[in-house]
Amino acid sequence: MYSTSNRRGVDPARILLVDDNTDGNSARQSVLEELGYEVFSARCGREALQVLEKQPVDLIITDYRMSPVNGLELIAKVRQASNALPVVLLTGFAESLGLTPENTGANIVIQKSSRELPTLLRTAKKLLHPPKKPARSHSGRKPLSRAHSVGS
Repeated sequence: MYSTSNRRGVDPARILLVDDNTDGNSARQSVLEELGYEVFSARCGREALQVLEKQPVDLIITDYRMSPVNGLELIAKVRQASNALPVVLLTGFAESLGLTPENTGANIVIQKSSRELPTLLRTAKKLLHPPKKPARSHSGRKPLSRAHSVGS
């Protein structure tokens, strides 16, 4: 069963990492677990779908190029079940193939590099803990922030 809930209480967020590069997956998993996340791992889209049938997750981070089910196929299947489950596509081919959220179905596409980890961690935090919407005033209008005030 897939999960679409935002985090609640003290339960750790559950992240599914999908990559056929076991060394990279292992390194990412170690860092995410050290930060308090509960992490599940799969080596391809097919394994990821099996994990998702047994274990609800709050975020999927997937590679693009895997066999027999690649990252785009995985994202398409996840989107059929739940459009609300956040997905990060992490790939070495983002720039060369022009992969974007619009053409992949992922919430975010991150180019693999030696500097990917800080971006991945910021992205995971943002997707798992989205900012709360500002309270509406009694008139039903959103209050103006200083940056949006008139006459500045």
